[in-house]
This record gives sequence, structure tokens and C-alpha cells, in this order.
Amino acid sequence: MKRIAFGNLRWTWRWFVVLAAAFVCGGDTLQAADEYEVVIYGGTASGVAAAVQADRMGKSVVLIEPSQHIGGLTSGGLGATDIGNKAAIGGIAREFYRRVKRYYDDPNVWRQQRREDYRSPRQAPGEDAMWTFEPHVAEKILRAMLAETKAVVVLGERLDRAKDGRGVTKRGASIAAIAMESGRTFAGKRFLDCTYEGDLMAAAGVSYTVGREANATHGETLNGVQTAQATKHQLQPGIDPYVRPGDKASGLLPGIDPKGPGEEGGADRRVQAYCFRMCVTDVAENRLPWTKPADYDPLRYEVLLRNFEAGEKNVPWSPTPMPNRKTDTNNNFGFSTDFLGTSYDWPDGDYATRERLYREHLSYQQGLMWTLANDPRVPEHVRREIDRWGPAKDEFADNGGWSHQLYVREARRMVGDYVVTQHDCQGRRKPDDSAGLAAYTMDSHNVQRYVDARGHVRNEGDVQVGGFGPYPIAYRSLVPRKGECDNLLVPVCLSASHIAYGSIRMEPVFMVLGQSAATAACQSIEADKAVQSVDVAALQARLKADGQVLAWPVKR
Repeated sequence: MKRIAFGNLRWTWRWFVVLAAAFVCGGDTLQAADEYEVVIYGGTASGVAAAVQADRMGKSVVLIEPSQHIGGLTSGGLGATDIGNKAAIGGIAREFYRRVKRYYDDPNVWRQQRREDYRSPRQAPGEDAMWTFEPHVAEKILRAMLAETKAVVVLGERLDRAKDGRGVTKRGASIAAIAMESGRTFAGKRFLDCTYEGDLMAAAGVSYTVGREANATHGETLNGVQTAQATKHQLQPGIDPYVRPGDKASGLLPGIDPKGPGEEGGADRRVQAYCFRMCVTDVAENRLPWTKPADYDPLRYEVLLRNFEAGEKNVPWSPTPMPNRKTDTNNNFGFSTDFLGTSYDWPDGDYATRERLYREHLSYQQGLMWTLANDPRVPEHVRREIDRWGPAKDEFADNGGWSHQLYVREARRMVGDYVVTQHDCQGRRKPDDSAGLAAYTMDSHNVQRYVDARGHVRNEGDVQVGGFGPYPIAYRSLVPRKGECDNLLVPVCLSASHIAYGSIRMEPVFMVLGQSAATAACQSIEADKAVQSVDVAALQARLKADGQVLAWPVKR
């Protein structure tokens, strides 16, 4: 069938003339809709894997991404792949990492250093894949994978999330079409929500939660408020919390929650902290300077400075070497790139709220780096180390060297008929409908700063508990409860408790689950069944044939 190109979009005449089965744009105008068998909202790495798989299974597919970039965090600075056990990663996810290796096998792509001089902390000798990479390389590879398919990629279109519900049109328990803010509408047989926030899931009326469950909810021990566990990434003892030390009347310093910490093990709506994964370099000709933001507020960093004065000696970041003398730099120690207490409104926030929070995070992190490089209260060895680095000029060039993708570690989480919990992670429960494996430590970043019983500032929320092997993710955790929506799959904001999600939330796992969800979507179309009624044995057979790893240990 002949395709006609309009700008970056590809259409077919048959799809162009199909009408959506619902009234949109105020409810009084019937809009023409693009129609596909599989509609994927969210161009994260999970969304890319889903689109590639749906195309390989012979389905017409559209991938809709609100921004102008493909890959989410995989191309947004998270180049130091976290997984736990790499043997648990198969299918399209492993194909991506193999392509990364092939790319860097070419000596011509090494511009700032020689290939033989690079030592990856994620790499073992003889591996068929590479697990560290530059952000622009990840996006280039993901775009190339999409270009090899017939999948239509639509950029710059956001779901209409107005409260009148016009963004999602349902027929009974099925989504018929979704509408963008521009008025453009996409009809489909199956839909996948591959966003970090679960916007399509929420707009479709699917049950979800935000924040931390109480330990009692699922019989866990690592959920809810965690002051006792918060021993890592902790502040030095004895830090005064007030603007004028010792003077309560002067008020708490910025970022300290006056309502904290809450009941130990109890539920709250707090969300673990977000940050930007920074791609910085020490190559002078490719290095941008640290800049002081226009709205710089020195009080934001007073706890940082008092933490140094209380005895902190470490440089407060975690730079992992990437190719070409760059890094993937993450949060580390008690006061770092995580902007504690400012993520709570992101999951359910409208677009204006999220844009404001993005800018606040950007200002905070730019101000942090400027402070670390320049403030005389910062130890000299820290200032020297920070000052020799800066954002890489050739990364995120359209955003001043800073990532377009905020590290949304956790937002909404679906509540399905199967909720993955701490018991799954630690092997006390093993579902028989595995759709892929997760393998990382149960890892929650801090969520708040509070004043402890001694009157000092402390961090709360950090949990790092491992010691278990790869474990299966139930297919049932990727689909809504029966009756809520029978043609939607959710491989990123899946049904999991807060602490279990802290183990699952790794980019390779999201890619695995995106492929598995797309496979189920295609099989449910072929069988004309709800996604909750997919033949699990047939699903698993196809996943295995396509290289997915569904059980541990792997049998060779």
C-alpha cells in the first residue's frame, strides 16, 4: 500500500479516511482519526521496543511521543545501564545493547579518547553487548531500529488530559480512540501506555496509586516511611535545620518537610526524589561551564554547606565513565543531585505543573553544581574536582547541555489483579505467567528531609536491599483489572508496590516488558480476546522464540 509523506508523518489513504468512533473537541465535532492496530503512547525505550515488536508481528503500529526525542531516560543521560544480572535481559532489549557494542567497535566514533583507553565498569571480557553509552548514540540507535520497521512515529503530540475526559474515548471497557491536544486523534484495536507517568492509563479510568503503601498493605517490611533503613545517602549528624541556627522563629531551611517523617512503615503520598542524569566531560574543548541560574537562592544549599562543615569529605556525586571522556553522573551521599521533596506533584500534575517542576529541578541542579564549584564554604578538593568538569557540548545541544528527560524514578503505579511486591523480589512468591525478569536490588531514593527527635536534619526514604536473583514479572501485572479496560497494556507504570517497583524500574526491564506487552497485544487481536484473556502459554512460547528470558536460572 502506497504511503504518502507529510512532514515527518507517514499516512495511508485507508487510515486517513477512517473516522473515530467518538465525539471529540468539545463533544460536538466528529474528527477524522488515524487508525492502527496497535497504538503506543510514550516513546521511551519501552515504547520503541513495543513498536518494533508489533511491527515484526505484522501489525500496523503508531508510536506517539509528546517530546521531540525518542528513548526516554535511555537517551536522556542514563548511559550506565543498571540491571543486576545481565543474563536476565533478552529479546529486543539485548538487541539494542548489542547494537551499542557494534557502534563502539568502530574506531572512528572515538573522538575524545582511544577505544583501547576506555574501561567500562559495566563490561566483562567477551560480552556480546555493551552497557555504557553516550546519550546521542542511544537515540541514534533507537531511531535506526524504528526506521527498519513500518511503524509510524509521531513526535510532539501530547494526550489531551483535560478533565472533561475527551482525551480517551471508550466503548464499554475498550478504548476506541485517543485525542491529542492538537485535536489529532488515533483509533486502534490495542493501546499501550509506555510513559513514565501513566497518563493514558489514568485517563482511561484504570485504578492506580501514587506514593508508598503501608507495610501492612502487602505484608512487606521495606515499604512506607523508612527512617531506620535510611542509613545510606545520609547527612552528617548534628546539622541545625533553621535559617538562623538555633532560632526556630527564623523558620526551617528550604527543602525540610515540617510534617515529616510520618509513622514508621506507614503509607504516604511522597514520591522518591528526581534528578537529571548529567553527561559531563573533562575535555576542555567539549566542556560547557557551570552556570549560576538567574533565580539562584543560596538558602537552597545551606544544608549542603552545613553538611560539609559537619564533616562531609566526599565529592557529592557519582560519575560513571562513558565513552569519549564523558560520564553518566547520578546522585550520591547526603546532599546531591536528588531534589528531595519536590516530586510529589509530578505524577498527577497537569502539563503546566510538570513544566514548572522541570524548570525548578533544572535550576536546583544548575545551582548545586555552581555552588560546588565556587562557594568558599565547599572544601577546596571538592571545588577543584567539580570545576574540572562541565556539561558536554555535543550532548543535549538543543537544551544547553542538560537532558530533556527528568529522571522520573516513579510516578503512578497501576493497581491490577496482580501486584508485584517484595515477596516476588525475594522469591517467596513465583507467578506462573512470567512476561520477563527483573534483577535489581530493591532501591528507593530518599523522599524527604525532616527534623529528627534531636532537632537535626535527616534524610528519609532510602532503601537498598538486595541479595536475591532474577525473578519473574507476572503478565497479570501489565494489564488492568478485569472490567476496567480490556484493550490496554501498561509495561512501565505496571502493577507493583512502591518497594518492588524500586527493583523493577530499570530501562532494560522496561524494554523487555514493552516487547512482551506488544506481543500480548498482537496475540489478543488475532484471538479477538481481551488482553486479560490472552493464552499465557502461547504468549510465553512466542516470547521465548523471540529471545526473551522468562525463568531463572537460564537453561542453556
